[in-house]
Amino acid sequence: QVQLVESGGGLVQPGGSLRLSCAASGFTFSTYFMSWYRQAPGKERELVALITPGGGVTNYRDSVKGRFTISRDNAKNTVYLQMNSLKAEDTARYYCKVQLGVAQVYWGEGTQVTVSS
Repeated sequence: QVQLVESGGGLVQPGGSLRLSCAASGFTFSTYFMSWYRQAPGKERELVALITPGGGVTNYRDSVKGRFTISRDNAKNTVYLQMNSLKAEDTARYYCKVQLGVAQVYWGEGTQVTVSS
């Protein structure tokens, strides 16, 4: 079965960095787009970044451009989110997502990122 397991979250001071990982299994990882979403308390889940199957094309929401980098290692079935220059407004639970078909969307359980001094 499809599994997505996020890790790497934590408490960090403003301006700090974190690297999130999402280990995938149960599908042919190298053939699917992967994406990171986040959800803050009281807010809707929002797309943060996505990456094409080969890793050659990435896209980001405007508020994280220049600070976050999505990447993937298809040999390890893992997608990463490097987050630099973190701000308080980046505080959220971060989720990994894959869509295998029209009605086949899978999410991990998420990892909490808290940016606070």
